[in-house]
Amino acid sequence: MSLSLLLAAALAAPAPQPMPTGEALTAQIASEDAQLFQAVFEGCRPQALTDLLSPGYRMIHDKDGLAIPDRAAFVAGLEKQCAAREPGGTNAGYRNRRLLVPGSRTVRAMGDWGALEEASHVFFEWNAKADRWDMVGGARYMHVWQWMPAEGRFRLTESLSYDHGAAAPAPAAPSSAP
Repeated sequence: MSLSLLLAAALAAPAPQPMPTGEALTAQIASEDAQLFQAVFEGCRPQALTDLLSPGYRMIHDKDGLAIPDRAAFVAGLEKQCAAREPGGTNAGYRNRRLLVPGSRTVRAMGDWGALEEASHVFFEWNAKADRWDMVGGARYMHVWQWMPAEGRFRLTESLSYDHGAAAPAPAAPSSAP
């Protein structure tokens, strides 16, 4: 009887899926990356991180060193930031966004274990007085994504964030003099 139960359980379990390759790999990493940054910046959805990150996730930052030691710390920190943005919060109304620099993403397979993503991005904050987004800086990053065959998806295990710098100066206004 127990053998038939084991067999039924094995048949019901999802089959491990092979890691995507080529364009499919790049597309899936791009999708996971977009979900991550939407949750952290514009979406302010801390609980989305639980599904995107491995429990042992960590972030190393060129300005802060070990900025995020694990997934739980990231979720808790983002919960505080998002609460502060709410009406009555210490940072009520604050909005920010991140944009990937077009053409900067490179994705490399790391065997069938996962992938390495490298890219550049820029950051913006909402300027309510001027009714516009102001670029406030930029950086480069590397993400290490682990393939989860049973889930058919990647989870982020580590982020390296570096080359942070000020926003590029705005171009000079055109001269009206002849």
